Amino acid sequence: MTFASLKVAAALPEIFLAVAACAILLFSAINSSDNRAGRACWFAVAALLITALLVIAGFPAVDAAATTAFNAMFIGDALSALMKVGMCLLCAAAFLYGREYNRARGIATCEYYVLGLFSAAGMLVMASANHLLTLYLGLELMSLCLYALVASARENKLASEAAMKYFVLGALASSILLYGMSLLYGLTGALELPAIRAALVSAADADAVDPALALAVVFIVVALAFKLGAAPFHMWLPDVYHGAPTSTTAFLSAAPKIAAFAVVLRLLADGLGDLTGVWQSMLIILALLSVAVGNFIAIAQHNLKRMLAYSAVSHMGFFLFGIAAGNAAGYSASLFYVLIYAVMSVGAFGAVLCLARDGSEFERLDDLRGLSKRQPRIALLILILMLSMAGIPPTAGFFAKLAVIQALVGAGLVWVAVAAVLLAVVGAFYYLRVIKLMYFDAPADDAMDLAPAIADRPAHVLLAFNALIIIAILPWIGALIALCNAVIAAAV
Repeated sequence: MTFASLKVAAALPEIFLAVAACAILLFSAINSSDNRAGRACWFAVAALLITALLVIAGFPAVDAAATTAFNAMFIGDALSALMKVGMCLLCAAAFLYGREYNRARGIATCEYYVLGLFSAAGMLVMASANHLLTLYLGLELMSLCLYALVASARENKLASEAAMKYFVLGALASSILLYGMSLLYGLTGALELPAIRAALVSAADADAVDPALALAVVFIVVALAFKLGAAPFHMWLPDVYHGAPTSTTAFLSAAPKIAAFAVVLRLLADGLGDLTGVWQSMLIILALLSVAVGNFIAIAQHNLKRMLAYSAVSHMGFFLFGIAAGNAAGYSASLFYVLIYAVMSVGAFGAVLCLARDGSEFERLDDLRGLSKRQPRIALLILILMLSMAGIPPTAGFFAKLAVIQALVGAGLVWVAVAAVLLAVVGAFYYLRVIKLMYFDAPADDAMDLAPAIADRPAHVLLAFNALIIIAILPWIGALIALCNAVIAAAV
């Protein structure tokens, strides 16, 4: 084996991002200025944007054959490139949204951005994983950094409690996933995903699936449901979203969802694609439970961050509907859905960050009352984001839900599609309630004082772009869907 045979250049974006994180850590050690954390934030954003440019520069042709590196442990294709660009841009957006928030609360440290960059590097590794070890390495690199980011507000008891819950349940999910992988390795004798799929062809053709193989699939699906926050394995999600600093919640709610899609697709579609009959029914149950539990419990919430957390559970259900279709159309619908949802989610938490103040959090639904009169511009942007998350036309969120429903109908799962539509109607209630509070209710007596606002012009400009792109993208929505279809067709 030679250095050239490893094809290290295929992982240049990941290597650059890891080196940039180490450079920022070194910068924090030799720089003693008071503004070093602010500079570290801009360095981190620049590193993510350069990484995205590196990915775009090496973006392969959609119909080109995938290239492998590191002895087939790493794969480079159009699908992984598309996900990497999305992850880098969303992580950069989360850093920009939280920059002033972190400074005001004393959690703006160089280490915060270093952890964020290493977490992003783990996400990128997951997108190109072609081997169980690479997949697990990327997952744990992302997860361990996220545990620390949730606990970054060390004097906040809620943050410490949320980090502990996240760590314990995350470690449990990782253990379950690792056990499922070990069973899979024992049954197939392979760790590369294509080799696993080839070894399982005979099992897929058999009338009865090996119980040990079915058990391995169950362990893997349950672990993935934990990582996704899908019901009934969602118990950590509301507490983590609520307890973590809002800047961390914004980071956690967006790019890791695309990474979760990468894990689900690589494991279930690439590795276990011939066992669709084994895992499809499990995903349908998980998806229906997630949409139902997420939407109904979100209605009862009085905290905006917890409402958005249960909303995330519901959206993960829709994401799983596409995977449950078990075909290329379903996978591409899920990819399109998760990309649109990630943009909406980071924008929603970005709005919360823009409305936060030095001494208090903007997280009660009552604080939204009369917002259109106090902050009309931000209220308009939240209106656009809420309409899109509810799936109301002509927003991008509507087309994302429509793509998933069409995939279910195309796969013959008409009853699942009907249930998904009915539950989506239920979910529209709490999004429309936000709009009603902002535009039709008078400010509460104890409403947060929103003047003067935190002077963070970059975050406000980014929020405007973030919200308006949900509508501005409509002329190109067909092209984006076609791109998702093409990269999925070439990958599976």
